[in-house]
Order: sequence, then structure tokens, then C-alpha cells
Amino acid sequence: LYQAGNVVRDLHFYGGRYGIVSEKTSPAWQFTVLDSSFDGQRSAAIREHEVALTLVNVAVRDTPVGIEIDKGYGDWLWGKDVRFERVRQAAVVISNESTVYTQVGFDQALAVDTPVFARFRDSGKTVAGKGRFYRVTAFSHGLAVPALGQMGAITTTADIAALDALPPARTPAIRSLPPVTDWFDARQSGAVGDGKADDTAALQRAIDSHRVVYLPSGRYRISDTLHLKPETVLVALHPTLTQIVLDDLAPAYQGMGAAKAMIQTAQGGDAIVSGFGVYSGGTNPRVTALLWTAGENSLVDDIKVQGGHGTGLIPYNANHTGDSDPARRWDGEYPSIWVTNGGGGTFNGIWSPNTFAEAGLYVSDTTTPGHVYQLSAEHHKRAEIIVQRAANWEFLAPQTEEEFGESRAAASLEVRDSHDLLFANYHAYRVTRMQVPAGAAVHLYNVRNIRFRNVAVNGESGFTYCDNDTDCITYLRANKYPFENAIADQPSGAVVRERQFAALDIASASPAALPPSPQVKKLAGGFYGLGGGAVDSKGRLYFVDRAMQRIYRWSDARLDVVSDHPLDPVNLAVDASDHLLVLSSAGDRGSVFSLDPATAAINPIAPTRDVVQRKALLALPTNWWVNGEFQDRYDPAYDRFTTLAELFAHDAGTAPANAYVSPDGSLALPAYRTVHQGPPDDRGWRFSHALDGYGFQRAALGSRIYISNSSEAKTYSAKVGKGGALTDLKVFAMRGGESVASDASGRVYLANGQIFVYGADGREMGRIDVPDRPLQLVIGGVDHQTLFILTNHALYAMSLAQPGLKY
Repeated sequence: LYQAGNVVRDLHFYGGRYGIVSEKTSPAWQFTVLDSSFDGQRSAAIREHEVALTLVNVAVRDTPVGIEIDKGYGDWLWGKDVRFERVRQAAVVISNESTVYTQVGFDQALAVDTPVFARFRDSGKTVAGKGRFYRVTAFSHGLAVPALGQMGAITTTADIAALDALPPARTPAIRSLPPVTDWFDARQSGAVGDGKADDTAALQRAIDSHRVVYLPSGRYRISDTLHLKPETVLVALHPTLTQIVLDDLAPAYQGMGAAKAMIQTAQGGDAIVSGFGVYSGGTNPRVTALLWTAGENSLVDDIKVQGGHGTGLIPYNANHTGDSDPARRWDGEYPSIWVTNGGGGTFNGIWSPNTFAEAGLYVSDTTTPGHVYQLSAEHHKRAEIIVQRAANWEFLAPQTEEEFGESRAAASLEVRDSHDLLFANYHAYRVTRMQVPAGAAVHLYNVRNIRFRNVAVNGESGFTYCDNDTDCITYLRANKYPFENAIADQPSGAVVRERQFAALDIASASPAALPPSPQVKKLAGGFYGLGGGAVDSKGRLYFVDRAMQRIYRWSDARLDVVSDHPLDPVNLAVDASDHLLVLSSAGDRGSVFSLDPATAAINPIAPTRDVVQRKALLALPTNWWVNGEFQDRYDPAYDRFTTLAELFAHDAGTAPANAYVSPDGSLALPAYRTVHQGPPDDRGWRFSHALDGYGFQRAALGSRIYISNSSEAKTYSAKVGKGGALTDLKVFAMRGGESVASDASGRVYLANGQIFVYGADGREMGRIDVPDRPLQLVIGGVDHQTLFILTNHALYAMSLAQPGLKY
């Protein structure tokens, strides 16, 4: 199986060199393998990287390596109830062990004749098994966060115990459907499925008289609740081609009142629904598509909730502020899938992006165990997944996505008054085109005994842009507005700023939030989303509030508005005349102009070739995002993939042919290729290394500078070449964040959740804690000894000239 995606089950691989070879899935969702086995592969059962591999009830037998992560890459790898039998070299080979993008965890793994459980490719370290038979109760490698409010460190933990023999294999994670010979065709009870006839009565007759009801392809229009019996199996074969639909303004679902289901289970039963879609309309305020109160043995499998961006039903007006029909209200219906009143069971392969619903999945008032595998909940207005007054659930490979129109204020996950939950291989994604900040992906209210394993809170995506049939380049673009934090505890205010981490246990609620460093002072607040900071020769700071289209200046304890014309400024640099070189997102491919701060007069600048004087400084991004996502990176001649570091070195080392040069000739901004997506007016989006960065730094040809590649979570030093090419890249720190700055003494300040301080030798010296997430660092002030700290909503500063300064 090559280039896998999303979820598979009951697959069995025999022989060959590998069973599965895969890179990141096409939409960058996780890849889940359930109830499967691998026997006798020559090299490894699975060879992969960045696929967010999730394994449940998988057996690997008689092979040198179980799972091999490619050299130069990491993965979010989680395994539950995985058996390794006679795996001769290592159950798992872990690469890129020192980066936050490597997160490897196992829960209740078993092994026999597998002497090495984990081998680290780069360091050569190993985690050995114990005896011939052993159980790995828990294994975790990656950045571990000790508690809410704290930063983390790379850690390996392993709880391994010897056994006398392996226990028998567990029951399958996913129940089998009844044999096809037991299926009753709903058309035989009078159902039509043409989207016009009311099939409510016919479907209910079929359910009442038969245990297994099959829905052939079609749209089954209903007008009232379908009530399942405790043992009902409702099955179809394609969740887009077969749908159960509700009209807009359905009379039974109008008015104010309790939720009314389209499909409702019997209390405590073991019902199965599988393989169809559900559409609840956009004007039915009482509707919930699936009200689930069935028991632990029940199953919801391969269900797609229609209605919303992502399911072929685009709920947008011209500027994406509402639905094209104003009567169809976003967040105007009950949750799409509501598990409550003691409900539980297994939920597998669910896609729930209905913008009209309160949430994609809502679990409440239950302690019945629940198992969620490969759920995608997307495009809701306030929260994608909600867990309230619930316990004994696990969520493996849940994925959320917040769109820029409908989900600007949405949380990925809310957990309220709940305990004993596991979230593993959890990805919380905000789209690249998001134009507003958001505080945290996860909101916690009064929780205890919550385990987070393999968490990725991200805001990047890629696409392929083609000038013609042969000139195609794959771009990876970075989001300036991912979630600022991974987790926020609402009662205490404590947050987790690490956005990629392997382990966090929350034993009890309401920890004390850690205070900021006392040296950090707030200068101004009330902003919308800051960036683009730059200082002039007098140390005065200029910066942009992008959404408000304002350019500010901070000088002598005074804040001034330099420009607030609708010019879409994004990033700034200052030339030798103390005029601003302004990068704007206006125009089809962005624009650059010079601005005189004294008069606010602007002078548009066109890109030119070969006019940059050798003595001119270059304005270069401080943070980059390059990892060649969705490119074919395999080199068959050497049976290897181009590493992330090699991809970054190639991209950063290729200078644009043109540059934008300041009127005085002292400063040049390389004209990085800009990609335009969407309409040509201000509703479209522009992406480039310069537009995507939080700010610029000025650098002389031949000098060495520091840059962060956030897609590797590394900071490099690099030599500045002609046109801004960055060569001779050397890893400086195993943290890479939003910004990096260095002072006259050689100290380096790196913004990555907090501010990490390094000596010129790369040794970590300490940390500066800031009340808000630092996004850009700029050194200025009258004495050029002030560290300005830009966050989304406030400007802070810290004097670097304090006597006896400690971090």
C-alpha cells in the first residue's frame, strides 16, 4: 500500500519488502490502521514519515523492523494494542529524535522474541525489551510538558515488564457487519431514495420489522425521527452517494425546544450505523442528526455529516461572513452527533463539518466507555468537539480544522467537568488563510485525569502552483494566526504554549498560572494582531497592526500612528534615510512602497534586476516555513527521501532574481515568488516567504545571521549571499519559532512560546517568560539595548542593559 490516507481496517499483508510505504496524507490528516496484520516483510512492516500513523489492534510478525521512520523525518506515531512477534532488529526505528515533530507513543504493546523495542537512528540509543515475552504498558518519546503553564523538554519514558507468555489477541476494534444475506433492502418496504418522496414511514417500517436494513444509493428524505431498535443495523456503502436528508424549515424541527433527532438509538442497545451520510438542513433549530444513547458495544462507522464547507455544500456569501441564504444561520442547530444519557460505543471514520451545527461531536452525561478513531470535526463556529460531564473515553486520531470565515473564534476542543479521558494523535489545524488570532485550541473547564499524547496544533498547508503544464512548484505556506496556545485552563488561566508535544498529564484542575519575568514591561495594548516590527537609526520602533491597516511608532514612551490608510501593510524594514520599506498584501502579487514617517507620503517601488549595490543591506525574513509538503521527495537511485534539512537548504539558498530597492539604494527586499489564491480583489490571499514571516532583519552581504525554520522546529545560522541566498546553514538550536534576534554581545533570543536565550556558542542560558505568546523580537531603543517583544494584542519590552540581568 503506497501513499496511504485516512483509515483502513482488516488488511493483511504477506511478504514483500514493505507492507505500507507512505508520506504525509494528501490533506495532512492522520492515517489510522485498525485490526490488521503484517507477516514476513523483508525490510519493515511499515516505512513512513509524517503520516501521523495510528495503529489499533495491529500485529507485526517475522520481519526485521516493525515501523521505520525515514531518515531526516519525524512522525506522530501512536500505537494501541500492537503486537510485535519475532521482530528481529527493532519494533520501531525513530528518526529526528531531537525535534518536537517526532512524537512516538505506545499503549499496551506486546512483544515476543523482539529484543529491541525502540532504536533511535541518529544517536544509536536503544530501548531494550525485557525477556522473551514482555508488555509495554506505556512508551513515549518526544517533548513532554510537565504540567499546565510550563514549557517542555525532549524525554523518553518506557514502562516495560516481562511476561511468562503473551496473552491472546484482543477482540477487533471494529465489529463486523452482519452477512449480506441478512440485509433487508429498504426499497422493499417502499422507500424511494429520490430526494423528493418522504421516506420516513417506509424506513421506519423497515427498521421495525428487520434487524439489518440496507440503504441502496440515493437521497432518503425524512420529515421525522427514525427510531432504531436496540439491535438495529442501518447500513449503506457510500456516505456521499447514500444520504438521509432533512428539508430546510422541516415543521417538526422548528421553534424553541429540546433537541429532536433525525436518527435516534434505543437506550443502552448495541446498534450499528455504517456507510451513509446525514444532512440536517440549515434552518432546523431543534435538529441533531444522530442522537446516540446506545451502549459500549454499539458502532458508528464511516458516517459523513453533510452541510458546510468541505462537503460540496458551500455555505458562503460573497465575503465569507455568512451563508448565501441569510436564513441559514451558522451555529443555529444542535450538535451533529450527540452522544448522551449513558451513551457510548465505537466511532470510526467520521467526517463532521456541518457549519450550521453547534459542534461536530458532543459527548455528555455518560461514563459508558467510548472509543473514537479517525474523527474529523471541522468548520463549526464555536467548538468542533465538546466533552461535558463524561468519563472513560479515548479519542485516537481526532482532527479539527477551523476555516477563516465561519471558525474565526472556534475552539478545536472543549472539555468540561470531565475526567479519565485520553486524546492521542490529536491534530488541531487552523487554515493558512485565517486572518484573526485565537487563544487556544483546547479549552478545559474543571477536569481531572486527562491524558494528552502526541499533540499537533498547527497552521500550515501546501498546494501546487503551475505556471504552465510543466512549470509546477509545490508551496508550503505558514499561517500567521495558528492557535497561540495548545491548551488553556479556563479557571486558572494557565496555558500550554508548546504547540507540538508528546505527553501531558492533567491530574487535577486549576493549577496556578506561572508569572511572567519581572523584567518584562508592557508598553501598549489593545491591538488586533501585531507584526512587521523594525527600528530606525535612532532606535525607534515601527510595527504593523495588520487587520487594522495601521503602522505605529513607539518612541520616548509615546505611541504614534504613522499611517492608517487602506494600504494593507504586512512587514516593514527601515532604510538608511530612516524611511520605511513597506511590504503590502495589496495587488495581485503583493506590493512594496517606501513611506516617509514624517509626512506619510508613499512611493511605490517596482521589482528590478541587478541594481542592488554591494554595500546595500538586505531585508530578510527571520522565520521560514519550508518542508516541501506534497512534493515527491523519493530518490530511487539511493532509496532515500530528500530530508527536511536538505529541502530547506535548497529553498533558502535559491535567491530571487529581482528585488525591491529603497529609493536611497541602501536597502533591498528580495522579490520572493508570491502565490495568489482566490479572487483578484481583497478577498483573495497572497503567500510568500516575505508575506508569511513575522518580520524582517537587515543583513549585509557575506554576514552570518540567525533564522528559524519552523517546519523543522530548528534555528540555523546562515551566510548571506548574493540576492539574499542563505548558504552554509548550521543548526544553532533545536527550537525554531516565530522570531529570532541577536544583540551586540552575541546573545540570541528565540521566540517559541516563551523567549529562549542562547549564548553565541549555542548553549541555552535561560528563558524570558512573557504574559502573551511572543511573535516577533526586535532590538532597539535609544541605546539599542531594549528588546521589543511583539505579541498579537500587546507590545512589551525588556532592557538588556540591566545590571546583573538573569534569565
